[in-house]
Amino acid sequence: MMDADEREVYFFLKGQKSQYVPVVSIYRYAGGKQRFRESPDWAKPVLLRMLERGIVEMDEKDGCRLKPMPPSNVPKRWVAPHIADILKKSGRKFDQVIRQEDEADAYYNSL
Repeated sequence: MMDADEREVYFFLKGQKSQYVPVVSIYRYAGGKQRFRESPDWAKPVLLRMLERGIVEMDEKDGCRLKPMPPSNVPKRWVAPHIADILKKSGRKFDQVIRQEDEADAYYNSL
């Protein structure tokens, strides 16, 4: 369970995607500028707790980011061939898509 400070840091890092963010930027922007002025190192113990719990990871240049989530076992879904082509042209990854040909191959290979 995260406390309020950990949630602030978590949501700030979540907005940065998978980039390493300098620790000083986290101190300044996660809690707001006013909080940074009052206590410049307010997030140091918060980051240490999150690092111990495996929520964040640090690089060698004093950058911090959320630890990437392991790939989940999302079931595959069948998609019509013309829809699969449209999805493929969009440039995104659709590893959970099964084409009709793939489904037929899987059926015949299981016999």
